[in-house]
Amino acid sequence: MTIRSMRGTTALVCLSLATPLAAQDDTTLTLDDEAFLGTIVLTPGRRDLSFGSPVSRTVIDEEEIADRQAGTVGQLVDSVPSVQLINGTSPQGSGVQIRGFGANTTFGSDQKIAIQIDGASVGSEEIYRVGTQLFTDPQLYREVEVLRGTIGSFAYGAGIVGGVIRLETKDPEDFTNGQPGVAGRQVLELSDNGEGLTSSTTLAWQATDRIGLLANYTHRTQDELEDGDGDTIPNSDFDAPSLLLKATGVLGDDFEHEVALSYTQTTTDENDVPYDQFAGLPFGNVDRTTETRQVALDYRYDPVSDLVDLRATLSYADQEITSAPVAGFNPLLDADQRYETTKLTISNRAALATGPLAHDLLIGAERLRKERADATSAPGGRDDRYALFLVDEMSFGGFSVTPALRYENSTIRSATGLGTFDDAALMGGLALGYDFGNGFAVFASAAQTAGLPIIDDLGDPTRINTAEQGRTYELGAEYAADGAILTGDRLAIRGNLYTTELSDITSYTVPGSTTQTLDRVEINGLELEASYGLANGVYTDLAFAMASGRETDPGGASREWRNLPADRLQVTLGRRFGEGEQYDLGWEVVHTADRRDSNGAELPDETIHNLRGTWRPEGGRLAGTEFRLGVENLFDEFYVGHLASPSRPAPGRTVKLTASVAF
Repeated sequence: MTIRSMRGTTALVCLSLATPLAAQDDTTLTLDDEAFLGTIVLTPGRRDLSFGSPVSRTVIDEEEIADRQAGTVGQLVDSVPSVQLINGTSPQGSGVQIRGFGANTTFGSDQKIAIQIDGASVGSEEIYRVGTQLFTDPQLYREVEVLRGTIGSFAYGAGIVGGVIRLETKDPEDFTNGQPGVAGRQVLELSDNGEGLTSSTTLAWQATDRIGLLANYTHRTQDELEDGDGDTIPNSDFDAPSLLLKATGVLGDDFEHEVALSYTQTTTDENDVPYDQFAGLPFGNVDRTTETRQVALDYRYDPVSDLVDLRATLSYADQEITSAPVAGFNPLLDADQRYETTKLTISNRAALATGPLAHDLLIGAERLRKERADATSAPGGRDDRYALFLVDEMSFGGFSVTPALRYENSTIRSATGLGTFDDAALMGGLALGYDFGNGFAVFASAAQTAGLPIIDDLGDPTRINTAEQGRTYELGAEYAADGAILTGDRLAIRGNLYTTELSDITSYTVPGSTTQTLDRVEINGLELEASYGLANGVYTDLAFAMASGRETDPGGASREWRNLPADRLQVTLGRRFGEGEQYDLGWEVVHTADRRDSNGAELPDETIHNLRGTWRPEGGRLAGTEFRLGVENLFDEFYVGHLASPSRPAPGRTVKLTASVAF
């Protein structure tokens, strides 16, 4: 394998709109590759690192999804630097935070991160004391991509300062290898803590070399968990069936037309549980049913032309939460929520030259309509938006200069006579990079975004007429090489500094007030990812993040930012060995410092040990099977997760056994 650090740009990361990377071979991608996203450096650890771009980007592929044995998407992505899971014992109550934004102790979202499933926008409603609404199962997905910061977000939305989480569902070709016939996989997972049981069945039919069909049914169930002291974690049980249906097709003499249609659905059903999914505060108990559905139709036209690579994605997301109080009447508890989001995104990528400059140009347009039913706890209405975006990577020699722009217009109409409100904003950024040609590269970026008002702001004349402003600056470097220290070894390391500042704030109020908003929020942070491996199969992965931040009142009073992420260091030491590297054993240590609970009380530092092992038999009757054994919280430590409720401690020692067979 040749490892090269190349010029990269926001454009290439925004081109995640293009066909996602398939299972990656042991190669380095170049500009001629069909779905270029910047150089992908294949590292010897559990996670591949993306190089050649100023965007902080981490990809969790299908193999790592299986190895981590996560029960929720939140538990999967919280291993990424600056990503943290809040109240993560169940899909309903957990929230995802990136660089201190996203979920908080009151709402599951603050509109500063975006979550997409096959391009469908999900999990963005500010429902009081309810999680992110990202109710879905990791078994449905082949890849999860996490973009951190603003510079890579302009193709996905406005007001994003935390980042973007993009989930891509499994393809029929992942199982059939594009060969006509039927294939599939059966996965069975057992967990001793909470007596968890998961069954995931996938069937794929490659009707022809151009048409593929896939169906997956996953049923995940769990009783109440125990913490490190052996006590029951209340309301940590759940039952969540999930469904994925997908069809893919390729048309044209030169395979220039690609079509994919996917449908995902997850349902959870709870009886006599606290309305408050975060801390279990005594609002009362409810019977609650949550159902989330997403449909995405994706079309790509990629003829033999440098000027045309057209992509159109039409998506629909429907999330419905139905709750009823167990005893008596309470308008907060008897609050059915439903919100539907329809979105059409069209983009084209062109490669061209103007004199000495080579351009990789992405131009796109987006039309979105969000409809939200009126509820006693949240206003209803309709949010119509359209947006235009442009990202142009200009490269010459070892330099790259990439401007990025997004214009977005919003019209919000109240369902209850609160009026109609219009707003618009132009936002953008600039990324710079230089490749020294010896494996070392540097990059920098500056970006400004605007968070336009949302349906939740109806009824507040200040918030509905104010667009939040966010500015982010980043500076970083990367190095990748073979034989960096010893013959036959591989090293890849990337680090970046960032600072983010919010003004014209509408999302956060002054402590003790329900109306007065903060004047300013500022966060400064450092992120580091690295991987190193030897020719004998020994490898180590490292992920590190630390941050500091302040929030300031209009009167000038200042304090530590209430949603500041904890400092976190995660180190994995492992080895692959045996014929065909059929064995993979790893020891993961996670140390978290500067922690506090949801009430702001300081918590002690924590160090958690996890063990993971994978066996893939080579040949014989067990060919096509995989066995995984994981031990989480090996020493059964009692601790409360960062920004979690003191009443929701983390699970104690948990042993998971997974068996899968391909057929």
